[in-house]
This record gives sequence, structure tokens and C-alpha cells, in this order.
Amino acid sequence: MNKTSISNRTLSHRPELGPQLPLKQPHVILVDPSSACNLRCKFCPTGDPYLIESTKRYQGQLSLVHFNKLIADINDFPEPLSILRLYKEGEPLLNRNFSKFVRIAKKSNIQRVDTTTNGLLLSHKVSEDLIDSGIDQINISLNGLTSIHYLEYTQRNVDAEKLIEEITYLCDISGSTTVYVKCIKDHLSQSEQDLFYYTFNGKADKVFLENLQPNWPLYNFDYIKPAYQAGHYGQTLAQRQVCPFIFYMMVVNSDGSISPCVQDWNHQLIIGDINTSTLLDIWNNTNFNRLRSNHLNSKRHCHANCHECPVLLHGCLDNIDEYAEILLPYYQ
Repeated sequence: MNKTSISNRTLSHRPELGPQLPLKQPHVILVDPSSACNLRCKFCPTGDPYLIESTKRYQGQLSLVHFNKLIADINDFPEPLSILRLYKEGEPLLNRNFSKFVRIAKKSNIQRVDTTTNGLLLSHKVSEDLIDSGIDQINISLNGLTSIHYLEYTQRNVDAEKLIEEITYLCDISGSTTVYVKCIKDHLSQSEQDLFYYTFNGKADKVFLENLQPNWPLYNFDYIKPAYQAGHYGQTLAQRQVCPFIFYMMVVNSDGSISPCVQDWNHQLIIGDINTSTLLDIWNNTNFNRLRSNHLNSKRHCHANCHECPVLLHGCLDNIDEYAEILLPYYQ
């Protein structure tokens, strides 16, 4: 039997971010293989098709052409990219090229490749292809343990028993790939939380019950009233004035546009496009540095998504507020 760790998906022993800044290149790049999803989760803006249509955001799959371009850009970085995360707005496995993306990335200037999926498209064949691709970690997000849970929280009919069987098979063949299974704690009763741990203990490498949090600026959900006593990962709630994410990561959307962070669900913070610039040029361009400068200079309210972004309270593990004055000259 495998030894299962009860821990969140973030890497342990995170070095303090502030002393590392400014960075010549990002530590983490998120790439969205698909901005469409096969669920309609009530806590996620992608789950509201009318809302997404109103934003005019692209709904579709990242092309192989775009992916090859971004990998070429990454290969031109002065140092290897620490982490490539293949997810953002939708369900990654909806992209038929997903395993091909991983194979290409694993042969590139990248140290670690992972993804987050709802697991609904898992089959024995898909799981075998994923493991064969060499992906380092697969995070599986559950919305409950029963079909009733899924209908209530994702507005879709899901065979939860089959889903759990497929996840178990993935765990059985995972080899050196880490399989991390998480579920929203607020969707489960205490007995169901115990059942979650019992179900995946000894199967998945890591399991965790995440606190439901307001993750999306300018988007509110009211189907459930969580008690916000701790952050997304169980950390102490603490407000940040400066967003740490925009100083160490960037996001490639499924249409090739570039966002500064994963919270840019409505694409109001687009800072560049992979079709017209390299990733390194975008990392250092005027648009990105203006955003950083405004955060450092107590002017994040100039950007609608940043103004009241809930993640600065609920979802940050880093805090670089004390470095604002020191860093400001670098980004002006």
C-alpha cells in the first residue's frame, strides 16, 4: 500500500519570494489547454456560459502551433523554467493534444510539468497515455463523492462511482507521477470528509480537503456560505497590498493572449500575445511592468480585477509588501 500524505498541492519548503526579486524570467508559467469545461460549477465563472459569453472571452482549445511557439520561447530563457502548469480556465483533458503537449514540454527547458483536472475524461487508455507522457504531477479536483453532490454543485449528471474507479486506476499505474486528489471541504459533511480520506488513503500520493474561497475578482457565488476561518490551503488569512503572483508567474491563455495571473478569468488584464511577442519580451514589457509598478505604488485599484481581488486575502502564501519600496525602481 502506498503511503498517502495529507497536504496541499503547493510545493513544500517555499523559499521566500521577496529576496529573489526582481526575476529575469518567471518561475512558473500557466498554460490553458482549454478554456471550455464539461462542468458548470457554481463557484466558477466558467460554469456560467452566459457570463463568459458577455466577456467575449475565447472559448476553445490551445492549438499545437501556439504550444510549440511558447515552448520555443521557454527554450530561449537564460535558465530552465521551474514549473509549467497546464491548466487555467477550463478542463485540460478536453484538448486532444494534451498528452502531446506534455511530451513536448518534458523534452524542453522545463524542470516540472503538472496539471489540474476534474477527472471526468479519465479512462484506462487516457490514464495510461498520461502516465506514459512523463507528467510530474496530476491534481484531481473533486466536487463531492456522490452523483448527488455533482448534480447539486456542478449542475451535471456524473457517475461518481465510475469516476472514483478511474482515479483509483490512475493511482495504481502512476509510477513516478504524483497523483494528488483534493475535494472541496465545504461540500462534505464530517462523515463524508472521513470517507474521502478513507477512499483515497493508500491510493493517491497526496490528498487534501481545500477550503472553498472567493477566487475570482468581480465574481461572487451565493449557493453556499463558507466560514472563512482560514485560507484556501488552510493558511492564516492575511491581506496583501501587493500581489506576489505577478512577480513570479505569467499565464498563456488558450487563444495565445497573455494574462499576468490565473485570476484574470475575464481577460481584462491582457499584457501581450504570443503571436506577436516572445514570452521573455512580454515578461519585461511596459504593460506588465506598469501593472507591477501600480501594485508596488499602492495603485492596484487602477485595475478592476486587482482592485478587490479576493485572492490577496484568501489565496496567497507569499507576502512581498515589505519589499514594495525597494522593488519599485526596477519596474518604473
